[in-house]
Order: sequence, then C-alpha cells, then structure tokens
Amino acid sequence: MPSRTTRLAIALTTAGLLLGAAGCTGAGQTAARATLASTASDAVAVVDQASASDRSVRASRTLFASAPGAIVASADDASAVAAAAKTAERAHVPALVTDGDGDESSAALAVARELERLGARWYQAEGDVSLDTDVEQREAPEATRAPGSTRASRPATVVVADRSADAAVVATARAAGARVVSMPEGVTDPAAAQDVVTALHERKDHPTVLVGRTFGDLPDPDWTVRAARDGWQLPHGGQRPFDGHRYVALYGAPGAPVLGVLGEQDPEATVERAVALAHRYDDVSDEPVTPAMEVIATVAAGDAGADGDYSTELPVSTLEPYVDAAHDAGMPVVLDLQPGRSDFLSQAKRYESLLSKPGVWLALDPEWRLTADQVPLRQIGSVRADEVNRVSDWLADLVREKGLPPKAFVLHQFRSAMIQDRSSLEEHPELDVLIHVDGQGSQPEKQATWKALHDGAPAGVHWGWKNFIDEDHPMLSPEQTMRDVLPSPALITYQ
Repeated sequence: MPSRTTRLAIALTTAGLLLGAAGCTGAGQTAARATLASTASDAVAVVDQASASDRSVRASRTLFASAPGAIVASADDASAVAAAAKTAERAHVPALVTDGDGDESSAALAVARELERLGARWYQAEGDVSLDTDVEQREAPEATRAPGSTRASRPATVVVADRSADAAVVATARAAGARVVSMPEGVTDPAAAQDVVTALHERKDHPTVLVGRTFGDLPDPDWTVRAARDGWQLPHGGQRPFDGHRYVALYGAPGAPVLGVLGEQDPEATVERAVALAHRYDDVSDEPVTPAMEVIATVAAGDAGADGDYSTELPVSTLEPYVDAAHDAGMPVVLDLQPGRSDFLSQAKRYESLLSKPGVWLALDPEWRLTADQVPLRQIGSVRADEVNRVSDWLADLVREKGLPPKAFVLHQFRSAMIQDRSSLEEHPELDVLIHVDGQGSQPEKQATWKALHDGAPAGVHWGWKNFIDEDHPMLSPEQTMRDVLPSPALITYQ
C-alpha cells in the first residue's frame, strides 16, 4: 500500500548540484554539494512507513533533491546509526539505514535506489553494511562537510514522534537545515503538544514533515498542521480540549440570574468570578485547571413565542461580549442550545460566526429538545443519535474548512433515554465529545446517575459534572468533587 506521503502535495525538483560535479577533494577541486527538494510553503508530508529503513529513505526523498553522497548504517546497530547521524549532519547529506539482512533485502535495495535517485557518487558505511550498487563506498570528502552546503529559503519543520527510533531521519533533517521538534512522550496528536504547535506557528510559511509510525493514525494531517499554524492554544498549552486539561465553568444565560450564576454579573465580572472559582481546584486537581463559561444561547421557553418553537434564540450581539471577554482572558466558551420544538442543527447554524472562532465550543441540551406536542418543564425531551450526528458533521466540517483548532462537543444528559441510540454517535477528529451529567439533588442520587450513564457509553468520550448551588443536597466542595466523582470529570460546571 503506498505511503500517505505519495498522496500529499510535496513536489520534488532535481535542480542539479549547486557547485561543480567533482566528487574528490584533490588540489583545485571542490566537492559537489547537495540540493534540497523544492516544496510549497504550506505542504505537509507524513513519513509513517513501518520500518526505520523505509522512513529514512522517504525522509531523504522528501527533503533532498540530490546529494553527492550519503551515510549508511544498519538499523540494528545503534552505535553505527549514531555515528552515521553525526557524520551525515556534519556533511550535509542524508543518513540512510538498512535492515542488516544483506544486499538483497528490500531495505538494502531501497537504499541503493535512493542513492541512485540522489545522483550520489559515494556512500560512507558505518558498521556492517552491504549494498548492491555501483555507487562507490568510501569516506565522505572533507570539503563536503563545509557548513552551508545546502540552500533553502524555507527549510522544513520536521516533527518527530520518537527521536531514538528515527535518529537517521533527524540527522537528514538537520543536514537539510530543517528545524526538528519532538513530540512529548506518550502524546501522539500534534494538536496536544504545546511545543509542536508553537513551532508550527512560528514557521507557518515553511513546509512540514511528520515523522513516525504513530502519525499514520492521524485522520487529517493537513488540517492538524493548518490549525496549529494559526497559533491559538489553550492557557496550559496545546489545542486538544480534553487532552491534559480540566475546566471549571460558570453556567447560565446573560442577564438571567434565575438560569445560573453566569447571568448574575456582566461579562468582565463573570471572567473574574470564573477565575476565582477555578483557582479553588488548583491544589486538588491532578491536571491543569482552566476557567471557562457555558453560555445558554437558546433558552427553552414556557410559551411558544412568535415562531412557535418554545425556544428564545438570543442574538449574536448579546453573546459576543461574553465571548470577547472570555477570549481576552484566554478562556474557552461553550454555547449551549435548548431548542424546544426546533432542532439542534438549525439553531447551531445561527451561531456560525461565533463558532468560527477558536475556543468557542458547542453543547446540546436534549432535556429541552421537544416533539410537536411537548412543552418545556412538562416533559423531559430527548434526541436521536442521527440528529446529533448531523450537528457534529456540520461542526466538524466548519472546523476543518476554516482551519480551526479542535472543538469540544458537549452532550448534556441525566437520563439514558435523553440520547437515543447513543452507541451510534459518530466520531470526528475535529471534535472532542464530552457527556455532561446534569443530575441534581442528593449526592447518592447524583452518583447513581453518574454510574448509570457510564454503562455502555461510546469509547473515547470525556465526562462532565454539574454542581447545582441551590438544588444539590449538599453541593460538593472542590475537594469532594475531585475525591468522590470518579473518573474525575474533565468539565465541572456551576449552575
């Protein structure tokens, strides 16, 4: 099966050698120099082949158009690979590795073909290397090792999943003048890595190469890199909402204290109150805590209203001050929909301008999704998975098309029937799904609801918990919330 790289927009050119064609270093002669591949500044390549040898060859093809030689070692010999990497970087030529199974192995043949593609006149072997090639085996000429033997106006940014597994690729990247940045241990998504996002943003006009088998699982590398290049990050780093982050949010509607604490003060005071509340979790949370807001954008109403849908849709202008205040404070905002007899997708599209901003997320509240003969507060609503999927499809498309960072997609639930066919919920790499458990009352009742909703939940979803200031008996303190609600919720809201 062809590598993903062959399907990406990486255009290699063979511009020839920068200097003369001499390969020796005798008097009056100059060693040939390498030339780099010419790539579009926004290009993204993924080097995710199964073997270290194949990755070394693919990285060479991606970064170099030609080279007078290369340094070759067996992937099975760590000391030889380290020596080859050091020499290749100093000589400004690719480092290639074979699998050590002789010159007839597929890896050795691939390395030999890469030497031919590079136009190499020599290769230096480190350790036990056997190649079936007409390219001369000898040490790299000293003149080849002169600094600046390669040229590129926009050298690539190379993101490496595992430096030890791809030492040869790292050397090739450095030989090509690329900036190399490593993924943190245990992290597989570039959007969740602060230093990677920073590097891609700082070098947004440079091509990007992702190196490592783990990147083969990225559903959309182009979107991931494009979103990172924009530079927006969560306060504690990275763009992935629920990867190493916990949020404490105020919930409510602007100007409506009866609907929650968010409506008890203006946007600036709401920010201050959210920050103070989140700080109460600093000493009891095992993950960084970020203040947040959950703003009710459409409010279920007791009367039908002019449009007959039993839902009051707040204008964008009413929500913007909260979104702007939160953005200025580095806080995410969740827009909550209570659609009445309308549907979630129609209401979500009303707020496309706000959802087109990074850090503005979406929540669906099925309690208030009613049928044509239901009325808020008389019946508890519900939603089918296919309607939720239509919203998540639309939101994921919006994120991808606009190059936005990943968004949280929150589903409120306190009864199993509120989200029908929950196992049919679709996954999107652009969205982190969280089920927010909204039960109120005594703590035994809330814990029973919490545990019941975990049964049969879709794999990979995150979890949220709500503390009701007036309705819980008693309301948990931050210490109790972290101790008693297990697994620990990623989003804790206060109403």
